[in-house]
Amino acid sequence: MRVNLEREALAEAVAWTARMLPGRPVLPVLSGLLLQAQPGTLTISCFDYEVSARIAVDAEVAEPGTALVPGRLLAEITRSLPPLGVEIAQGADDLTLTCGEAAFSLVMLPLGEYPRLPELPRPAGTVDGGMLAAAISQVTPSASRDDTLPVLTGVNMEIDGGMITLVATDRYRLAVRELAWQPERPGTRCTPLVPARTLAEAARMTAPGVPVQIMTGAEQAPGGAAAGAPRGPDAVIGFSSGGRRLTTRLLGTEYIRYASRFPRDFGSCAEMPAARLAEAVRRVALVAERGSSVRLSFGGGTVTIEAGTKGQARAREIVAAEFSGDESVIAFSPQYLLDGLSAALTAAAGHSAGQQRDGVPANPAVPAADAARIRLQFTSPAKPALITGHAGPGDEAAPDFRYLLVPLRALQAT
Repeated sequence: MRVNLEREALAEAVAWTARMLPGRPVLPVLSGLLLQAQPGTLTISCFDYEVSARIAVDAEVAEPGTALVPGRLLAEITRSLPPLGVEIAQGADDLTLTCGEAAFSLVMLPLGEYPRLPELPRPAGTVDGGMLAAAISQVTPSASRDDTLPVLTGVNMEIDGGMITLVATDRYRLAVRELAWQPERPGTRCTPLVPARTLAEAARMTAPGVPVQIMTGAEQAPGGAAAGAPRGPDAVIGFSSGGRRLTTRLLGTEYIRYASRFPRDFGSCAEMPAARLAEAVRRVALVAERGSSVRLSFGGGTVTIEAGTKGQARAREIVAAEFSGDESVIAFSPQYLLDGLSAALTAAAGHSAGQQRDGVPANPAVPAADAARIRLQFTSPAKPALITGHAGPGDEAAPDFRYLLVPLRALQAT
């Protein structure tokens, strides 16, 4: 192998692929990155029997070849190289990188012991990269990080015709985001359960305006049986965009029945400016003691946001709010509340921007984020509350993002 390419392109490709390397590989060769040089292209890949990633970059290939080298070491080296052209040359037992006056020689790992990269599943449809990344960022924080409950560490992707519904929960909050896409076959249905951490990495390979191809191992055409997903050891899903490909095994279990968790009615409802509320909660949460709450009290056309650390500090901020209902006080975990507000603000701002493009708002000069509103609906300090984002006052369109949050019991004012 003898390859020449720009340092920036090499470093970016290696860094993205190296993020998918396992923290504790079961075999030493799984810590390696596979470099394959073909005319005009250098492909960098990794695979640990669960997740595979590959990226193709343009390169001048004088001699094709294949080499397996320590992945994280290669990432550190390419990140530190000067901004010059890089030459990669393969010897009998090592791989040499030369960049200006710098030269590194890496002992290659045994190529014959490396597993064969998985084939991509068949294409299921495409979606805009920016929209997919935004949707993923809104739900993945709600997935559990407790590996003793594998089903909750995933994001359930309900694919039904032209709509994808992403769902994640850790038992204390539940995030649901609906996303339009273009399926290969109208009426296709499946429900892959994707590891949340891998799905978050898939969002990193996307770009607004660039289509992402989603590939699944099983789909059901119109008129088929109830929606399902492959649950065997070979069940995978793939994402492909801009020369990057990512596959992951699905979690082999059924997801929880989440739809019934949303209450039909709420006794209290508040509507507040989304950006202003999120900023206030973020400031007040700075003094919240670990395990304590941020308290919201409604009345007189405002919401008072309070938090504190006993004997050290307290914070209080007031934001305008339209409120109706009997129960006027509720409290939440600061980080859980901020996660929901940030995701709802993203959804509301996106909806507002879409309306502005269609000429709906009375004042199109108002920035989308400033016009966006948060709607908080709840019944009591002990029952789940619903957070949604809206384009502005009077927007009654069904929200494409919903965040159900279990509150902490409101603290008594001190």
